Amino acid sequence: MPTTSSESIFTPQRLAVMFPSDRADAFFDALYGDAEDGAYDIALAFEGEGENGMEFSFRLTQRPGHCLACNLTYGLPQVFERHPVIDLPGVVAKIASAMDRAEGSLRWRLLPTREMSRTLHVIPLLVTFA
Repeated sequence: MPTTSSESIFTPQRLAVMFPSDRADAFFDALYGDAEDGAYDIALAFEGEGENGMEFSFRLTQRPGHCLACNLTYGLPQVFERHPVIDLPGVVAKIASAMDRAEGSLRWRLLPTREMSRTLHVIPLLVTFA
């Protein structure tokens, strides 16, 4: 029986369904009362798999006419952990489902924001097997 790699499971298309692009607008609407005030788009990406789990990331990409570097993205891991619009427990439940694992079989944690460039910041999401 062939095994399915995590890379073939977590395609960009599937990740876009798990964390839709319009969630960034909903997040900024909840924070600021207007989605237009958001400085970046948020996308979920699959980064790779190791022995004990996988790494995903939330990719914060600067929107035209805004300044990503001017925003406080370094405090976002703590905000993302608790914010109901981001819904990290729900995202991890969808990851578990995609892997045919029980919802509580995965543990997760966010790492500090990494500045990849002036227009791209990344928040790593580590998902480990419980």
